[in-house]
Amino acid sequence: YSAGFTNTGVYERLKAFERESDKERTLLQNEHGKYKIQDIFYAASNARSGTLYRFSCMTMDGEIKFTFHPASPIVSDERNKEFADALIELLEVVARTKDVPSIDSLADLIPDGILIKSAAVLGAGALLSHAGGYISFFQSVMEMKNNADPADFWAALNFWIFFAVGHPILQPILWISDVLHGSPGPMVSGLVPISFIAGNVLAIAAVSFSKEIRNAVNVAALFAFLTYVGAGLEGAAGMGDFNLALDDNYKGQVVKGCPAYEEVRQPSMDNFDITKYQGLWYEHKFHDWTQFKEVYDTTLGIKLTPDGKGWIDDFAVKGPAPESAPLSWDKSPVANGAHYFLFGRVDENDPPGILRESGFGVEFPNYIVDIQKDPKTGEYTEAIQFQCLERGGVRVFEGINFMSRKAEMTATEMDAMHQRAKQAGMYPYGASPEQMHTVARRAPNSPEIDNNWQAMWRAIGVDKLLELLTESIEDGGR
Repeated sequence: YSAGFTNTGVYERLKAFERESDKERTLLQNEHGKYKIQDIFYAASNARSGTLYRFSCMTMDGEIKFTFHPASPIVSDERNKEFADALIELLEVVARTKDVPSIDSLADLIPDGILIKSAAVLGAGALLSHAGGYISFFQSVMEMKNNADPADFWAALNFWIFFAVGHPILQPILWISDVLHGSPGPMVSGLVPISFIAGNVLAIAAVSFSKEIRNAVNVAALFAFLTYVGAGLEGAAGMGDFNLALDDNYKGQVVKGCPAYEEVRQPSMDNFDITKYQGLWYEHKFHDWTQFKEVYDTTLGIKLTPDGKGWIDDFAVKGPAPESAPLSWDKSPVANGAHYFLFGRVDENDPPGILRESGFGVEFPNYIVDIQKDPKTGEYTEAIQFQCLERGGVRVFEGINFMSRKAEMTATEMDAMHQRAKQAGMYPYGASPEQMHTVARRAPNSPEIDNNWQAMWRAIGVDKLLELLTESIEDGGR
């Protein structure tokens, strides 16, 4: 509002009107015989000033008297009362006749609904930027639903949902972790900065005691999640690890379904011996949304079951990578590694080079497309793997792994791998350089990470729990 303020001063210092018998004007008095003026309402004209909100005052008998008189009915009586009470309280605080008023919650300072509306508008705008990706996704889902067995359809869709949800959930965890270890101030038990604890107390209090803030945070989180998934559907959140599109396109052309093994198999696979494929492999690049770009030092330990009809893939990772969380990577409970296992079978009806992979309720073929051999020993030194899951004519998932027996590969060696993948026709499925993620690696023979956080994880038994989990999963898959 435009506001006008008029102060006539102290009543008893103002001169009264002259009576005919008076020789000069006397000062006003608030007592006349047995009568005393207890209160007075004085108001300057709104018409003269043109202000919407008028505020007038006068001091009498040692007390200041206020009158609020806005332009009615533009300003309601209720709003006028709220404004008057707030201004009087402010003046009392300034005059030190009243303590600073407490605010029950931060929401008291925020107009009703403004945070939720702001979060919804900004979130909707971000989400709509990926509308094309969502439309294509739902069209593919309906095609798969119409053409696939219901059990196969739901198993494949749940497989997709599990990892589509996992990636966006990881991002705030890493962000909070870096904020934790980047916060200033003294450390509590050598682990957590006191400023981080204080910030968390304030944030939790705001969310706990303010429904407005709590709902706005929920709305913002929901839209952030949907926007991140939308970016994955359009290949804008990392082609290597989060290309979520079904039957995605390559160079503007949609590539549907999965190829047959014969379409991608290379001559190097002639006389393939699966027993030589066993052992430790270092993963150097991948195109695979079941993996996370935030991990590093990824290895695959492959071995056959004693009867040769099954196989176990000991998938080992460390994380997060120093590039993904520069302030907190060495504080993670899995900084020194964790394992999870993939299990599969060797189907005697498949040609050599196909391993059937099982996990998360689905089974799909793992094609060994190309191998390189040591010219002297004949041992396998490099390999290209290609997994593909198709249901109802729709490709739900494709995974590509560039692997070597060496922890380090030269740029020339990696370029040669890409060329072999291109020759195999795998570029449309994600094997080109721009579509693959390079696995980060620490220097060979780097010492195990040890600090206060690692000591804490050991003290509470996280290392033992990971070992027990690894053993139980491995035993269960045999």
